Amino acid sequence: MPALAADVERYLALRQTLGYKLRNTSGNLRVFASFAASRGDTHVRASTALEWATEGISPYNRHIRLRDVGLLARFLHAEDPLHEVPFNLFHAPKRRSLPYIYTAEEIVQLIGAASHLRQSYPLRRRVYATLIGLLAATGLRISEALDLRLGDLLPDGVLQIRRTKFGKSRLVPLHPTAARGLEGYLEERRRVVVTDDHVFLSASHQRIASSTVEYTFRRLRQIAGIASARTRPPRIHDLRHTFATRALQQCSTRREAVERHFVALATYMGHTDIAHTYWYLEATPDLMADIAATAEAFLSGGSI
Repeated sequence: MPALAADVERYLALRQTLGYKLRNTSGNLRVFASFAASRGDTHVRASTALEWATEGISPYNRHIRLRDVGLLARFLHAEDPLHEVPFNLFHAPKRRSLPYIYTAEEIVQLIGAASHLRQSYPLRRRVYATLIGLLAATGLRISEALDLRLGDLLPDGVLQIRRTKFGKSRLVPLHPTAARGLEGYLEERRRVVVTDDHVFLSASHQRIASSTVEYTFRRLRQIAGIASARTRPPRIHDLRHTFATRALQQCSTRREAVERHFVALATYMGHTDIAHTYWYLEATPDLMADIAATAEAFLSGGSI
């Protein structure tokens, strides 16, 4: 293995032991190591890093490429000064795409649309109806729902979410209606004789790939006729934004209640920093009406 490629693997292994998943970073750095080796480099060269980053498909992609190499170079430079730390010339601030906040009626329509899917395998319709309902009721990340195993379904309607995005595990209690819906699906799933213990099964009786879910969700959205005229169609991930925003709407407007609510919501959603929870909130007309009413009461001499 070329020296730089070995350094990349050592760097990735160290960061992964610290809890970083590095799915995209690992691919970027391995491609860069191959690119550098083809030029005879045994160390990180700033000129090579810039040349490789420039091949990125967008300003943001070029920024990410050079950022990843820069972090690698800093790590290696501490041991060997021959590694050059490139300056990131590509400025690509991360912009928040406007999320789509589903109405309760639209969520019902999405769940109902699952009954119109082609029955390519016996569980397919029930899988997607239950999956959409669970995501809407809990705000789980799609990967968390797909990673669920039968042993993660604890008594009294509690889900155990194991080592997810930030390397944390947490317990997610379900609303009784969500627990009943999940149990109804499980009764049907238990009739299927399989060795895989994932809760949601694909046609091959294994964990469903995220890409398959994304494709099927687009079909569900079309069947349900949701926001078909939008330039940016609603995503399945917007169910998580919807959960966070609707949960805030149900909270009391008293300052102490809001503080407690945000801590509980951040914990429930699996965030390590409450700022990550703020990212999921969206100013809906209902929410803005509540804020306006509270502000009017405060200006009239009331309290919040």
